[in-house]
Amino acid sequence: MTSLFRLAVPAFIAVGVLSAGTTSAQSYPTKPIRFIVGASPDLLPRLIAQKLSNNLGQQVVVDQRPGAGGIIAAETVAKAAPDGYTLLLTTGAYVIHAVTLQSKLPYNLERDLAPVTLLTVLPVIVAVNPSVPAKSLEELIQLARAKPGQLNCAHAGPSTTSHFGCELFKLSAKIDIVAVPFKSAAAALLSVMSGEAQLEFTVMQGGLPYVKSDKLRALAVTGARRSTQLPEVPTVTEAGLPGVDYSSWNGVHVTAGTPQAIIAKLNTEIVRVLKQPDVQERMLSLGLEAAGNTPAEFAAFVKSDIARWEKVVRETGVRAE
Repeated sequence: MTSLFRLAVPAFIAVGVLSAGTTSAQSYPTKPIRFIVGASPDLLPRLIAQKLSNNLGQQVVVDQRPGAGGIIAAETVAKAAPDGYTLLLTTGAYVIHAVTLQSKLPYNLERDLAPVTLLTVLPVIVAVNPSVPAKSLEELIQLARAKPGQLNCAHAGPSTTSHFGCELFKLSAKIDIVAVPFKSAAAALLSVMSGEAQLEFTVMQGGLPYVKSDKLRALAVTGARRSTQLPEVPTVTEAGLPGVDYSSWNGVHVTAGTPQAIIAKLNTEIVRVLKQPDVQERMLSLGLEAAGNTPAEFAAFVKSDIARWEKVVRETGVRAE
């Protein structure tokens, strides 16, 4: 009798703990949620926060934590309580940090942060100054081969997605171009428009207005299909260089250890926001494509992105400065 009683106690406790966890997830959220944003413009997170507040019945507050390319923001969430009340807007830069900085980071991307969903994908435009004679990606490659080391590829600084775009292009096309750093994405764009640099890998959000005003020429875009914003411009795969088919992106992570039921609830509500027609329309106007997937799919997406940039680092030797 005594042994049976002893065996029954852990089972009873386990059921109680499970019940408490389920109740907590069902009642979540009971207080405002912080949406931590690092080095990204806040138009997207504010749009998501506003809609998510309506869905969850609690205010979602955008909390800007700029500095160190988003590392401060990521560290804030990595060290927060794992209760679902601190969200992080992640970008492709976090993956590049994970690859190039590694042990120098105050957090580990895959260990300390738990994926919720991919928010948006930002197609990348291969853009050149209009004076560059190349009218296609193939012609640009031929021009680079005819003038080794003479074409400058502008980027927004070491360990940015535009920097790695230049390096990936060099690697995939087997060409010799010079990756030239600038202080910001805006400065890099200006350098191409002025002719100081000849080309850039710019996200749709940044480069589209200048392509539309003929200050830049778009030779190709990344992504599985042509952009609805630039339907006449081929994809890099159509242009014969699938090796540079990468995109910038935004997603949501929470602190590792957050209950799976809370992560699932956040995923459901955020994906619901992304499916709203007015949200999709607003995102398109910003050069963004709404995404939305499961936490497992997002984790696989991040892992694949890490593998891509690890290959670039391994084969080119480029590192964060």
